[in-house]
Amino acid sequence: MTDAQWALVEPLLPAPNTGGRPEKHPRRDIVGAILYVVRTGCAWRQLPFDFPPWQTVYWYFVRWEEAKVTEQMLTALRRRVRAGQGRAEEPTAGIIDSQSVKGADTVGRGSRGYDAGKKVNGRKRFIVTDTLGLLLVVCVMAASVQDRDGAKTTLLSMYLVTPVRYVFADAGFAGMLVDWTQRVLRTVLHIVRKAPGQIGFAVIERRWVVERSLAWLTSHRRLARDYERQPATAEAMVRWAAISGMARRLARGSTATRQQRITLDHPAK
Repeated sequence: MTDAQWALVEPLLPAPNTGGRPEKHPRRDIVGAILYVVRTGCAWRQLPFDFPPWQTVYWYFVRWEEAKVTEQMLTALRRRVRAGQGRAEEPTAGIIDSQSVKGADTVGRGSRGYDAGKKVNGRKRFIVTDTLGLLLVVCVMAASVQDRDGAKTTLLSMYLVTPVRYVFADAGFAGMLVDWTQRVLRTVLHIVRKAPGQIGFAVIERRWVVERSLAWLTSHRRLARDYERQPATAEAMVRWAAISGMARRLARGSTATRQQRITLDHPAK
């Protein structure tokens, strides 16, 4: 992490325990090691020797998840990004989508399934983002779970931790889920459909935001495939990837811009 990124993350970590032996390894190295695993996709045991021992890094990873540290960090950084964009700190609208990813051999039978539509054997991630594409909640389930069923757990999680009461979704979430969301959660689930007669690819209003967020997440190699034994660990990896992206965005001071493609004009032969 850069100095600017660490200055954003450090105050969000829990204070060290007092009265015992001082922490041996700097927390910046611990966080850097976790982000290294998420970004490169390496196994914990394959962490380079430049980082603290992998057992120490994994111990912090587990303890911080038990204390819900990543959820608190995600909320704090998201508020800062939104404020920097001239938005209210808390969103009122969100976008939901799902993504099926292949599961490695470390994914147990009890939490994996087959998505017949995508032809993927593994797990399915459900995420809700705000209208800027910043992660609100994530739920990981077997890939065999239908979108309408998995969305209930995801929308309920969103209802409990955010004030969002208006959600955009694609046609895969249409049907009885719309009525359930209105009746149980007092939340509007608005289905954004393709334009009539649309052929081929087209950017669809609202939906492109969450699809871009999924692309941001899967640029982290640990998320290109699901390697985690427990779905809760997979959710933690997604949150760390989102935290990394928001920290870079805040330290940079603006959104990233794609490098312009350079075309060389060859002289005519």
